[in-house]
Amino acid sequence: MSERLGRRDFLFEAVGVCGVSVILGGWEMAVNDVNGFASKPSAHSVDETVAKLRGLLDAKGVTVFAVVDHSGEAAKAGLTMRPTKLVIFGNPKGGTPVMVAAPSIAIDLPLKILVWEDADGKVWCSYNEASYLQARHHVPQELVANISVAEMFAAKAGE
Repeated sequence: MSERLGRRDFLFEAVGVCGVSVILGGWEMAVNDVNGFASKPSAHSVDETVAKLRGLLDAKGVTVFAVVDHSGEAAKAGLTMRPTKLVIFGNPKGGTPVMVAAPSIAIDLPLKILVWEDADGKVWCSYNEASYLQARHHVPQELVANISVAEMFAAKAGE
C-alpha cells in the first residue's frame, strides 16, 4: 500500500504498513509507519487522556517523572500548536536491570507516551515499541517485559 510522506507542498511516495494518514508537526505520515513508532487511538481529548494515563500509572505504582506540555510551551512563545503532551514514566525496579544489561537504552528510558491531536482532531497515544527498543539496544529477551508496558498503558488511556 502506498502512503504519502513529506511536507504538504512536497509529496513523496513510500511503501506503508498502515492505512491511516495523519499530520504530525506539519509532516504527513502514516500512523505506525515510522520504525518502532506505534500509536493507539484515544476516545478522549489530550488533557483527558493524559489525566487517565496518569491515573493508570499511579494505580500501578509507576512514577510519572514529568509531563512535557509541548503545545503549552509553544503558546507561551506566541506560537500555535495542536494539543501535544509527552508523559515520561517508569519504575527503577524495572528499568535499572534493563540499563545494566543494555546501557545504551538509557537514551530511551524512562519510557514515554506522546499524547497528541492530529489535523482532523483525532487524539493518539504514541510510544516506542518494545521490539524496536530491544533490537536497537540488544535488550536480552528475559528483560523485554520490563519495557513493553507502554503499549498497554497507551491502549488503556485511550479507552
